[in-house]
Amino acid sequence: MDAACTGRLGEDLALLFYQHSGYTCEARRWRRAGGEADLVLTRPGQLVFVEVKTRGVGSLGRAVESVPQKQLRRLRMIARHWCHERGGGGRECRLDVVTVDLAGEGRGLILRHFPDQ
Repeated sequence: MDAACTGRLGEDLALLFYQHSGYTCEARRWRRAGGEADLVLTRPGQLVFVEVKTRGVGSLGRAVESVPQKQLRRLRMIARHWCHERGGGGRECRLDVVTVDLAGEGRGLILRHFPDQ
């Protein structure tokens, strides 16, 4: 599986995780100058911007080790763009990180949720 497919799989899994918790997807890969939000989700009173990191079999290191502070700063900037263009609607705004480590065919995965980064 190439890197793009691995990344999409991680985003799909993260989205399922959030939908199971009652969130609705407003956007996927929402881009603006300087970055993108992998997922933008809502549920009553909340607006969540999510960075998803996925590592496949044979990757060096775990997904959790690949989220630099620079990327979180970009996500904050993207959240500000969203709220400026579409409005926050008085909702709590949160930045989350979800990491997915794939263990290989038939061996499962590990999904970690880091809320409010």
